[in-house]
Amino acid sequence: MYTQPLALRSVLDPKYLTHCLSSHYDIGAWREVLFWLRGLNDTYRVRTSKGYYILRIYRHGIHESDVSYELALLKQLQAILRSERTNVAEPIDKIDRSGYTVLDAPEGKRIAVMFRFIDGTENGLVDEKACHAFGQSAAELHAAMDQVMLNQRRNDLDTRFLIDQPLERIMNYIGEKSEAAPFLQQFAHQLKERIIDASHQGLDWGICHGDMHGNNNAFQEGALFTHYDFEWAAKGWRAYDLAQVKARKRQTADNKEVLWQAILSGYRSVRDLSAQDESAIDLFIAARRLWVMSLDVAFIPNDMGALDYAEDWLSGFMDEFRNIILV
Repeated sequence: MYTQPLALRSVLDPKYLTHCLSSHYDIGAWREVLFWLRGLNDTYRVRTSKGYYILRIYRHGIHESDVSYELALLKQLQAILRSERTNVAEPIDKIDRSGYTVLDAPEGKRIAVMFRFIDGTENGLVDEKACHAFGQSAAELHAAMDQVMLNQRRNDLDTRFLIDQPLERIMNYIGEKSEAAPFLQQFAHQLKERIIDASHQGLDWGICHGDMHGNNNAFQEGALFTHYDFEWAAKGWRAYDLAQVKARKRQTADNKEVLWQAILSGYRSVRDLSAQDESAIDLFIAARRLWVMSLDVAFIPNDMGALDYAEDWLSGFMDEFRNIILV
């Protein structure tokens, strides 16, 4: 008899979600649940008699402790932030005052959290004014995170998370006999050494957003940036957060440096960023790319499929890494 889950990743029926969740929230009568976005997790837009809300269904494998940490962080940040420039997504408690629901899914347990709908638009950070404003908001977010006090255990965004675990995942996928294996192992080892050396110079360390790439992790309404997607938030080097912004997609080569300097200027107008932190940012861009490569690998079996993750994919990353100068 087959006893394993019947699916690796499902899309839960909106009718099922309505059945399981509608009676647990005081947000009005549910009119519509629309599958909104498939990402690392699944997002639904919920329309009720009181307005719109966002329902996140975390992927199987995300634990209750993970979600509890994220929700506790968001609630403290909401209490701390009193800025016209910076806010965070607002989770909505259930009627029983709990923050999430554990649902049955074909692949196992998945966790559901309701958020208040965020007004505003995604800012592509394509001009100096927008970049300066985002830099200010990122600095205010980091400053608020310095005041957060959490008791929940959480793995740090350290070299184990950024280098060791990604390398192990990638090597398990490509195999020790891959022609890319020796170079990849050497590159990861050297990158880890450089990050450790840089950290000994006293890099800023504290709670990070963990996914602050400046593309689809914040909405802007007027001067206000509302940050969301705190799934990867944990203690780490703040330069890692900024590295994600510097290396974000949707940039053109001709104004990349100008926009980056605008982000730094905005950040430094609110919060200190040392020369050591700034010089370490490119190291964390390289680490982020290694981590992204391993994320591809993690989602091949249950989401992306192997077809597009063969030799061309591997060669693309190897070419990219060979062009990185580790200083």
